[in-house]
Order: sequence, then C-alpha cells, then structure tokens
Amino acid sequence: MDVSNALGEFLRARRALVRPEDVGLRGGGIRRVPGLRREEVALLAGISSDYYLRLEQGRDRNPSVQVLRSVARVLRLDTGATEHLLALARPPGAPRSPAAPRAADAVPASVRGLIDGWTRNPAYVQNRYADALAVNRLATALSPNYTPGVNLLRAVFLDPAERALRRDWEELTEEGVAVLRGAVGPDLDGPRLRELVAELSAASERFRRLWERHDVQPRRGRISRLRHPEVGDLELHSNKLSIDGTDGLTLVVFHAEPGSPSEERLEALGAPATAP
Repeated sequence: MDVSNALGEFLRARRALVRPEDVGLRGGGIRRVPGLRREEVALLAGISSDYYLRLEQGRDRNPSVQVLRSVARVLRLDTGATEHLLALARPPGAPRSPAAPRAADAVPASVRGLIDGWTRNPAYVQNRYADALAVNRLATALSPNYTPGVNLLRAVFLDPAERALRRDWEELTEEGVAVLRGAVGPDLDGPRLRELVAELSAASERFRRLWERHDVQPRRGRISRLRHPEVGDLELHSNKLSIDGTDGLTLVVFHAEPGSPSEERLEALGAPATAP
C-alpha cells in the first residue's frame, strides 16, 4: 500500500478495470496491461497524456476538481468513488482527519443500554475498521465473532466457521473491503489500518486482490443470508446507522421480515438467551 502516492495507485487500479469497449473504444490490438491505456484516459478526459502521466506518478499533487471529475467519468466511478478520488487529491496542507485514538472507540452508555435491551434484534457497534465494540446477546448467538474486540473483517476472511455461516460470502467480502476503503478515505497511513491490511493481505489472497481493486462503497444496509448451524437458513435485514457524536462508529441492527420463517428461526435462536 503506497500511501506516498495513494492518488496514483487508485487511478492505476481503477483504470485497469475499465475495458475499451466500456467507453466506446475498439478493444483490438496487443495490450500489455488490462483496462485502458493512459493515453486513452487522457484523450477521453480532455487532458494531455503527459499531464495524466504526472497524476499517476504523483508529480502533480494539486489537480483541479474539474480535471478529476473528468477522469472519474472516464473511469466510470460512482459518486462514492469520485468523492474518494477528490479526497485523495487534497493538497498536502489541507486538513486531514487525525488517526483516531483508542478513546474515540468509546461507545456511548445510552447506546449500550439500548442494544442490551433488545431481545428480538441482534445488534452490535463497530468502528471504521470493523472492530466490534459492543454487542447484545442475540448477536453473539447469531455468530460468536460478534464479540467485543473481534475484528469482523478478519473473521469473515480468515475464520472457516464464519465463511460457512455466510451463504453470501463472496458478495460480503467484496463489499466489506470496499466499505473499509470508503470509511478510512485518504487516511491510509494510520497504524491500525496498516496492521489490518498487512495481516489480511498476507493471509488471504482474496482480500489482497480486492484491496488492490480500490473499490469504494459507503456503509449501507443489506440482506444478510446466513446458514446457522442451530436454526438453519436466515435472511435478515442489516441496517447500519451512524452514531452521532462519535468518530465513525456505526450501529448495526438485524431484523427479519414479520411472519417469515427467518423470524421464527431468529426467535428460536434467541429463546435460550431470553429465558429467565
């Protein structure tokens, strides 16, 4: 992870994902690398090839917003990825979010009390690095990795039991890496992120490939498809809510469709935890 030229690394990774035919070019000829050539990006973005080369090499650290948005359009970036590109190109003197101290992970007592009182909804709180900080009993019944101190991204990639639990493991892992990039933004040099990325890159080829894609996605709700060893298949809505007054903490709450088999199975899973 080259944090000294994060902008160039991002551009190269995203350029490799765009096929010539995606942007109206003929895809013939021998290509030494996948995706678009630098000169093709420059031509379509309306800038010189030399200028685009300087962007990728990190020799122009203050490109205009207009140029970046033109490049983003050529690279077919969505809104979240475009905003990420703009953040990577901030001038060196621009304010940046400091590396969050561990105190920033303090979960408000009111939120802890709220989730502890829920007996029908698994819920937990995580930070921007996917560290579980607070969980309720039903969440732990759903997966033992929903435990304070466990990094959920590490668990999903490296724990075979967690992979067996996730019927949507491929989709979940792809989304999880993109969300991590979106959560940290341009702040790629923090020790917590470096440690996590180094560990997962060494232990998981899939993580390494997904991280190198530079996909970016905001944290948002999804349907979690699980195969629980005790109650069977579950389909649960997973809602993600930002916690005001904290440094990027997120409350994640699961619920099943009323009257569905998943609701019945979730109730069965929670029965031992709620029995007097």
